[in-house]
Amino acid sequence: MKVLGIETSCDETGVAVYDTDSGLRAHALYSQIALHAEYGGVVPELASRDHVRKLLPLVRETLREAGMTTSDLDGVAYTAGPGLVGALLVGAGVARSMAWALDVPAIGVHHMEGHLLAPLLEDDPERGRPEPPFVALLVSGGHTQLVHVEAIGRYRLLGETLDDAAGEAFDKTAKLMGLPYPGGPQLAALAEQGRPGVFRFARPMTDRPGLDFSFSGLKTQVLLAWKESDRSDAVRADIARGFEDAVVETLSIKCERALEAAGCDTLVVAGGVGANKRLRARLDEMTRKRGGRVSFPRPQFCTDNGAMIAYAGALRLAAGQHGDLAVRVTPRWDMASLSPVAPLRDPGLEIRD
Repeated sequence: MKVLGIETSCDETGVAVYDTDSGLRAHALYSQIALHAEYGGVVPELASRDHVRKLLPLVRETLREAGMTTSDLDGVAYTAGPGLVGALLVGAGVARSMAWALDVPAIGVHHMEGHLLAPLLEDDPERGRPEPPFVALLVSGGHTQLVHVEAIGRYRLLGETLDDAAGEAFDKTAKLMGLPYPGGPQLAALAEQGRPGVFRFARPMTDRPGLDFSFSGLKTQVLLAWKESDRSDAVRADIARGFEDAVVETLSIKCERALEAAGCDTLVVAGGVGANKRLRARLDEMTRKRGGRVSFPRPQFCTDNGAMIAYAGALRLAAGQHGDLAVRVTPRWDMASLSPVAPLRDPGLEIRD
């Protein structure tokens, strides 16, 4: 089954083709960072309009790279939520229209399920792909969640952020220190130059039981430290390092607790913050000490992308699931409400860049 995947939940237009026989055939991504930079954040109306301009050219480009035409497609998958309603409607409208014209099934994919399944896109050369049950850390600009994955489509929330998501805290902390948009990657890069231990911030909610997160207080601590400093480049780097260390250690502590609570030894990490080098190293060390493993997607598949939607959609379409002809999106969508996917043979994946 050859499935076209479309991602338009926020400010990135992603398209991919996934083949259940041969794997990921092609993928393309257009980022709106430059468009929103002057506003310091995503402007929903501008995001929607840019998706309208970019989506169809990306579909043509991706099909051409895959050596296919629309007539070769067996299904279409698209992000139906959560996300910005206008942006979601662009992708849903195009996907449903294509499916109707081609007389193939279409399915709306949960954005976070796409992220959760992204680490399964590729085989680990040594250990293969992780298989449920496992614990997933979904950590991005909009979400920070720990999920027990009992099976594909069967998810139990273990903990989540009570305020800012980890990626959101990265972005806001960068902004208050004067770093350009998007701030999270800029802050992580700056932290590489900082000295460990010069600034030590709290590890929020790790001194009490539970698996929930809170990063707003950490952000306030950084603000106070920044205001009281001489605001030199060296101090900015040291504060960035202290902040990153606090977030990484907090996430690691909570992940270890979640593995113990779920009785699992496998951790899967997805979402934009999953590309952070220090987080990857820390979680790899933690899981190895436990005799387990951690799996990450490639950094380019940590952020929003069409490949994860094509893959998640292919699993559900191959299981016989699909929607009707109506164009529907769900800006707020609980992942626990998803239906399970019947066990499938999951073919090996050959990546073609």
